[in-house]
Amino acid sequence: MMDFIKGITFGFMSQCGEWEEEEAFRSLQLMKERCAIDHVILAVVVEQPTIHSTEIEWQAESVLSDKEVVGMIEYAHGLGLKVILKPMINVSDGMWRAHINFFDHDVPCEPKWSDWFASYTAFISHYAALAEETRCEMFVIGCELVNSDRREHEWRKVVAAVRKEYLGNITYNCDKYQENHVAWWDAVDVISSSGYYPIDKWEQELERIGQVVEKYNKPFFFCEAGCASRAGSKWLPNNWELEGSVDLIEQKEWYEEMLRQTDGHNWVGGFGLWDWKANLYPLEESNKDSDYALFGKPAEETVRNYFNKS
Repeated sequence: MMDFIKGITFGFMSQCGEWEEEEAFRSLQLMKERCAIDHVILAVVVEQPTIHSTEIEWQAESVLSDKEVVGMIEYAHGLGLKVILKPMINVSDGMWRAHINFFDHDVPCEPKWSDWFASYTAFISHYAALAEETRCEMFVIGCELVNSDRREHEWRKVVAAVRKEYLGNITYNCDKYQENHVAWWDAVDVISSSGYYPIDKWEQELERIGQVVEKYNKPFFFCEAGCASRAGSKWLPNNWELEGSVDLIEQKEWYEEMLRQTDGHNWVGGFGLWDWKANLYPLEESNKDSDYALFGKPAEETVRNYFNKS
């Protein structure tokens, strides 16, 4: 059994030194107080130069230091929060990580899946060991790496390597619409996905995802789910580049409908809502922010009320 996860993703895109600042600790405390969470998903972001690079630069100077990651985990535990550690890859040139891809069959002088997975395994195993050392309650082995999902053999080897370092529950955070395209869900303990679904499509998507959960008989939660406070976002919540004016009510409406729809399915085991920054904008400027952040917006109250009753 898995406890219902009342969680929000914290600290996405934070760089080295930011989690040692007092503002980051204050931000996490505010997230707990204002949103009634009992879990935090700590996002540690590393980069690779392009979608065809085979080296993941997880030891770069810009990456959060192990010391500050451990410090934030310990601080979260001290607040009474359960911690889900989520190492993530971004691509330095701005392409989305889902497009990381290589030839299915090795070709001389071309980048290869085998080289990328070797680098990925070293990267993810390092953070798995850190998660074990700090007794994190769950570990995310990957996020939205869509083109790699088909590499079942390699992912099973990644899972095996992670389990040598970390003894707790592991999950893979697949992308939206991909839940029924991952063939190796049996290898992880928890199924999770990114729930950026249009406001009018939740019912049909939940029916589809529910079939996957039933097939594998595994716990499930939305490791990500959110909507920007931007005009048009409730119809395309996955489009972070959508142009539109600030619309706080549209974000609130999306959250209300998403939570209403998921509440009717007892196999939905919680959320890692997107998102909450380590460095917050001033509260009085929340009505100017068109991003996914919840802080100070009407959707924050919607989330707090839901988590309080869950």
